[in-house]
Amino acid sequence: MKEAYLYEKQDHNRVRCFLCSHRCLIKDGDKGICGVRENRAGRLMSLVYDQVIAAHTDPIEKKPLFHFLPGTRSYSIATVGCNFRCLFCQNADISQMPADQHRIFGEEMTPEMIVSEAMRGGSATIAYTYTEPTIYFELALDTARLAVEKGIRNIFVSNGYMSRECLEQIHPNLHGANIDLKAFSDKFYKEQCGAKLDPVLKTLATLKELGVWLEVTTLLIPGLNDSVDELKMLSRFLADLDPNIPWHISRFHPTYKLLDIAPTPAKTIHRARDLGYEAGLRYVYAGNLPGDEGEKTFCHHCGELLIDRFGFSVRENRIRDHQCPQCGENIPGVWD
Repeated sequence: MKEAYLYEKQDHNRVRCFLCSHRCLIKDGDKGICGVRENRAGRLMSLVYDQVIAAHTDPIEKKPLFHFLPGTRSYSIATVGCNFRCLFCQNADISQMPADQHRIFGEEMTPEMIVSEAMRGGSATIAYTYTEPTIYFELALDTARLAVEKGIRNIFVSNGYMSRECLEQIHPNLHGANIDLKAFSDKFYKEQCGAKLDPVLKTLATLKELGVWLEVTTLLIPGLNDSVDELKMLSRFLADLDPNIPWHISRFHPTYKLLDIAPTPAKTIHRARDLGYEAGLRYVYAGNLPGDEGEKTFCHHCGELLIDRFGFSVRENRIRDHQCPQCGENIPGVWD
């Protein structure tokens, strides 16, 4: 347990947390929406500071990050808890544990231990992922600072609901992020996630402003966020922000509380990918379709195959000195 960062004391022993865009006002003895930050007599405490529920070495492509050190390993950690309540959560057993099971569980793992394990496994990065990294910000920040000292970079895989204060505090030690842009409607965010759209859009803009490498993922759920009009608006927003943002369009599989919706047809993923290119995006990827051409990276200028992938594996990376070997065009990303 550790006293939380980014909160202010209020009257009557209440505290205002401004770690994420919920900005919870928490009474003495209560927890925030995330379920892992508790007001104890006017002090906000993180209940998951050194309680790691998952720790694995993954290919960085699994995050997914396709333009950030492809083919390298990323030591990936999480605690329990989340500030969203997504009905389609892929990791609900750990993200929703405090809400569904009313308990917090994990094994003790300090920032020093996390960095040591990353180094032992030859990982180029530490990924704060699986659940929402914002809610274990204290652990993430302390670990990220140590990682940088050891030459390891840090990446967030996030729902994008962190506050600007949060991003400004970690960004010198945050090098890349994949943000879920789950839909382009407030209705979806409210009904499916218990959140709002606008704070996520602001986070995307802030990450670009701060110079953090950004990729975006959208999980397409049939009948909920896959209409042509919505996908056009979403992809145009990204293209206007920066046409070089890689957009990952992932296939939905029934899970958690959305068991009555069928998996996303491949043709829906392909249609969305076409819409992304039509909007002006240069790199649009198909997710959860192993073997699909949409997993590969092609030069946006000449169409040359640059990175050949199958699933999370890189078969060949032909990018040299940040350039396409065919036409010499600069390929945006973090390559070395």
